[in-house]
Amino acid sequence: MNNWFAPLQWLVFLALWRMSYETANINKPANSEKSFLIEKTLPREACNPREKEWTEKAIKKYADAQEKKWQNWNEAMFERSD
Repeated sequence: MNNWFAPLQWLVFLALWRMSYETANINKPANSEKSFLIEKTLPREACNPREKEWTEKAIKKYADAQEKKWQNWNEAMFERSD
C-alpha cells in the first residue's frame, strides 16, 4: 500500500492538474477578475437612484403581501371570533 511510487503518482497528478488549469486560463489577463469587496468604486447598480427606488417599492409591496397572506392564514386556521 505505501510504496515509494505513491508520492510520485501524486506529484504527477498535481502537476497535470495545474497544467490543465493554466492552459484553460491562458487567454485571461491577470487582472480580469474584480471583487466588489475590495474595489474602491461602487458597482453600476448602486449608483442608479431610480433602481434603488424601484427596489425599495418592490420590497415594501412584497412585505405587505406576505403580511396579508399570513394574516389571512392565521384567521383561517384559528377562526378569530372578533
